[in-house]
Amino acid sequence: MTDRIVREYGHGRETLIVVHGGPAAAGDLAPLARVLSQHWRVLEPYQRGSGGEPLTVATHVEDLDAVIREHCGGRPVILVGHSWGAMLALAYAAAHPTAPTALVLIGCGTFSQAARTEFEDRRKRASVAHQVALAQIARSDHDPNRRLAVRARVMTRIYGFDVDDDASDLVSIDAVAHSETWADMVRLQNAGVYPAAFAAIDCPVLMLHGDCDPHPGRLIRDDLAPYMLQLEYREFPRCGHSPWIERAAREEFLACVNQWIAARWTRGGEVRVDSPV
Repeated sequence: MTDRIVREYGHGRETLIVVHGGPAAAGDLAPLARVLSQHWRVLEPYQRGSGGEPLTVATHVEDLDAVIREHCGGRPVILVGHSWGAMLALAYAAAHPTAPTALVLIGCGTFSQAARTEFEDRRKRASVAHQVALAQIARSDHDPNRRLAVRARVMTRIYGFDVDDDASDLVSIDAVAHSETWADMVRLQNAGVYPAAFAAIDCPVLMLHGDCDPHPGRLIRDDLAPYMLQLEYREFPRCGHSPWIERAAREEFLACVNQWIAARWTRGGEVRVDSPV
């Protein structure tokens, strides 16, 4: 991924890699990366866009491995993935079980038809105003990348409970990359590859979910739990899909993330969080 963007924040002794969602929503994790960089060195790689061969989950796994090899120098790394990015973090850890020290999955996507059906049912309950906005977007912008980015900003509110204004660096979404990547993930699930492949994961995994997220956290956890012995689940009240922008939940969410990550890097029996930079 030397020819693609890898943004770096902070100067902590330990490294986190935040894995953005979408698929293809590069920049949407910048606010979380900045907050986490008060304690840790944080890398925010932009995932590959469309062009040439259709994108696959395996390609994204290879790209993430290249980031880790090029930027982490063999040092331990924790992956923090959001939505599709949480799914990619799992796919990476299954393919490279000894590489990540731990995984943090935020608002993880679905791994079964039952979970996807529940997600669609919940999403349909969006307010009339939001549904009107989505319909207007579909009619008003003929550029598929801009249209998907505007739609994503509306979906942030639909998926949220009480969110601050979206402060992400997201400008556009590669619509073709989004479609190709998600199609391959669904294909792999239908073929029985995921979540069964996650049985290879041998590191601690923290799954964080808002209780108002239309992605059904408990169903997704139940789909993953048979394959992952070190899976922990935490649900936040009055919280949607992106906890770091939720007014009611973000303080508790950030404290939970930082303390859990610090515990993975315990030194001499003491839990350490690096001083803010």
